[in-house]
Amino acid sequence: MLKLFGYLKNYKKQAILGPLGKLLEAIFELIVPIIIKRMIDIGIPAGDKSYIMKMGCLLVLMGVLGLASSLTAQYFAAKAAVGFGTELRTALFKHINTLSHSEIDAAGSATLVTRMTVDINAAQTGVNMLLRLFLRAPFIVIGAVIAALTISVKLTLIFLVFTPVMWAVIYTVTKKTVPMYKGIQKKLDNTTLITGENISGVRVIRAFSRQRDERERFSGSLDELNGLQLKAGRASAVMSPATYILVNLAIMLIIFFGAKMVRSGELMTGDIVALISLMTQVLLSLIRLAELILSLTKAQASSLRILEVFAMKPSVTEGSDELTFDENAPAVEFKNVSFRYVDSERCALENISFAANRGETVGIIGGTGCGKSTLINLIPRFYDVSGGEVLVGGRNVRECTHESLRGKIGIVPQKAVLFKGTVRDNMKWRCPDANDIRIKRALAVAQADFVFDKDGGLDLVIEQGGKNLSGGQRQRLTIARALVGRPDILILDDSASALDLATDANLRKAIAANTEGMTVFIVSQRVSSIRGADKIIVLDDGHIADIGTHSELLEGCGVYREICRSQLDKEVRGNV
Repeated sequence: MLKLFGYLKNYKKQAILGPLGKLLEAIFELIVPIIIKRMIDIGIPAGDKSYIMKMGCLLVLMGVLGLASSLTAQYFAAKAAVGFGTELRTALFKHINTLSHSEIDAAGSATLVTRMTVDINAAQTGVNMLLRLFLRAPFIVIGAVIAALTISVKLTLIFLVFTPVMWAVIYTVTKKTVPMYKGIQKKLDNTTLITGENISGVRVIRAFSRQRDERERFSGSLDELNGLQLKAGRASAVMSPATYILVNLAIMLIIFFGAKMVRSGELMTGDIVALISLMTQVLLSLIRLAELILSLTKAQASSLRILEVFAMKPSVTEGSDELTFDENAPAVEFKNVSFRYVDSERCALENISFAANRGETVGIIGGTGCGKSTLINLIPRFYDVSGGEVLVGGRNVRECTHESLRGKIGIVPQKAVLFKGTVRDNMKWRCPDANDIRIKRALAVAQADFVFDKDGGLDLVIEQGGKNLSGGQRQRLTIARALVGRPDILILDDSASALDLATDANLRKAIAANTEGMTVFIVSQRVSSIRGADKIIVLDDGHIADIGTHSELLEGCGVYREICRSQLDKEVRGNV
């Protein structure tokens, strides 16, 4: 957890003032038993009311000063802890965004969300408790022992015997609970994953009437989580009663031996009261210390999980050069490219070589799982190739900054993703200064004129995930969003799958007519979507089966011919 303390650097003042306030509070508390001792031993036997009143006022003053110190400490400790959480959360979010798709795929979104929320909250709570108690509790214990020594060395031996025993209890419980809390956090990841799947896939679950099965799966995960939490809770619960028993036993011994010493004249009644008060303060401080240790135990388990994310290094390291297109080079070129996913035994793509010139439309087709999306994900460098080179504008993508590379590319992914906000807000993602005329032109090309048939037009509010739109409407809006940026390279990754054939045909015609000089990649399962492309790349199990135009491939590529036979109408089949 110490490695995370660097995120307190902007809150050094608060991190110092918080513990200092608690230290002052501890000093005022330690003075209280001495004042009470004097009231009992001096004021009461002598019947000196003025002395008793003076000591009483001093007690009130100690209480007020202690309260002021405590409130000041709480304020600064909370401010430092919240600032720590904010800094840490910002840094973690920023780091996650530097990771490539490989690391995010390997970690999983559920655990990343848990670490961004639950784990950081636990670390923040640990810092808050630490700033409030790490000086106060030890100071009270040490101060109480010293104060007790000034009263009676013999009875102070009871303090010296019982304090280490209580420490041993705290250490034993802590050592046992640390691995338990780690297991709880891992199980919480699984619960978060199930919750996310059920919320995002609620329509599918209901369509297949699997609500009962999902409830059972969720209940099973919760039962396991509950079992681990109860086990950790039982282990932690031993701490407080064990320390109370030890301290109360110590107080009994102080009273027993102290009574004898009072009868013999070695001590006065006020000395015993002061010793009991000091022992009680030791008890309360040790219990607070136990709470601190439990909080730090949880924080330590969470900190390790946070540090695991920080330890992930992006496999795709950003280049340093700005991408500028070489007019004489192809817009996109693959040179003997191979690619393997992490932990995969075989290559998803192997020996891929082709060139796409500026202004060309390139179709990519093949069976399910043949590597179409993988291939186009290598162009914006979402993944790094395992072998070979990917060149954009004549430059190796490894050499270019992400911003300059992806600034030349407009990407429409398979899953249409829209963000909560207006249509205008979503259209400005690539180009924040785009005016309404430019946005309307892009919407027209993308066949998204339906926007103007709805109330609000460009001010139409899109719900989270675009849930108030149909699948086809979402796809057309994501295409328009990519076109607003006027990219040099446009990638349509099966982005018209939800469109009817007529709309798909109109979309292809509009893109062809309005993307002059733009290199367009169309990934599709439909032959009709790519048959008019300047060249078509046919993929088969991660390899290029053939490259050519529609007519050339019908004659010379068996894989393409079979795809056409399965899709095209009888008239075309006869020609095949």
